[in-house]
Amino acid sequence: MKNTLGELNHPARILLGPGPSSMDPRVYRAMLAPMLGHLDPDFLRIMDDTQVLLRRLFDTENHLTFPVSATGSAGIETAMANSLEPGDTAVIAQAGFFSARMADMAARTGAEVIEAKSEPGFPVDPQQVREAARGKKVKLLGLVHGETSTGVAHDLDAYRQVADELGALLVVDAVATCGGMPLRVDAQRLDICFTATQKCLSAPPGLAPFTAGPRAEEVFRARKSRVTSWFFDLTYIMNYWGGERTYHHTAPISMVYALREALRLVDEEGLETRWERHRRCHAALVAGMEAMGLSLLAAPEHRMWTVTAVKVPPGIEDAKVRRRLMEEFNIEIAGGLGPLKGKIWRIGLMGYSCSEANVLLLLAALERTLAEGGFKLSAGAGVAAANKALSHSPALLSR
Repeated sequence: MKNTLGELNHPARILLGPGPSSMDPRVYRAMLAPMLGHLDPDFLRIMDDTQVLLRRLFDTENHLTFPVSATGSAGIETAMANSLEPGDTAVIAQAGFFSARMADMAARTGAEVIEAKSEPGFPVDPQQVREAARGKKVKLLGLVHGETSTGVAHDLDAYRQVADELGALLVVDAVATCGGMPLRVDAQRLDICFTATQKCLSAPPGLAPFTAGPRAEEVFRARKSRVTSWFFDLTYIMNYWGGERTYHHTAPISMVYALREALRLVDEEGLETRWERHRRCHAALVAGMEAMGLSLLAAPEHRMWTVTAVKVPPGIEDAKVRRRLMEEFNIEIAGGLGPLKGKIWRIGLMGYSCSEANVLLLLAALERTLAEGGFKLSAGAGVAAANKALSHSPALLSR
């Protein structure tokens, strides 16, 4: 039978959802480098480079720093599977879809899981965790730094204090914040932290950069039972990503090329300059949305800079707006998950996608789409407000 399938030829979308983000052309070019074997001396040097750059990204000296060969959820799985055993107790600050996933993965280890929950659009108050953990010997306290299902960010320093009080490891899911919001693993004493390549790093999906500090390593070594996952058992993985470079699995070679180049871009820009770029674009987006008469789900003090949750106004059909943005303007944004389905739009400004041009383009496109749908607004108000916000907050120069 003749093959009638043609080459891939889809449009280059402007990706402004909660991930993946658009990629810098340099990252695409890196992926075209010739294939190497996963134990080739040249690839081992690329692995060394990647680990050096990941330590700079996380701002850590942790020896155990490497990319897990799977998507961001594998970072959660690696953290939970290696830290917890049957009979342990974990407390999870559950503020949305992805922290609920963390709680589910923790429970699958056989540990007792206590969830301290918040209402959609609100972070979990650290005091809720104290109360939930009262009388318990807690081994692990887990939370999502930036919950992309609600646009809510947690105060990591406040949670470090609670973890100290409980004598627990602090595990932080920074999938949607690392590289886009302030995060300093060593200074903030985060015991385990992980992210994903497709968000603020603007590399392809498929790797979960991971780091664990000395306290976490002690817990791993003191386990009484084997890690239930062979693939995510750090004892084996670090024989490959550690000094021995002993075969564990065939690494996704081209993905590592891409990550290395994405991290070089982060390094060239400088972390603080990069964080400030995300803050400025988020502030401009918020100013534009509010000038158009739209409301945000989270209060200003609780908002992520990288993913913003905007309430769908009454009388407007969520999916229809998103479809028009894609078909007419080639822009992708996302809708809500679970109980927030149809009620919010989730707009991502991450990595290469986080630019003044994209903020202004989205606001103009959304204004036109909403006006055609019958939503009353002042023409040009969103773009004007965003421009004003940007002019009042000049960009930092890259290092």
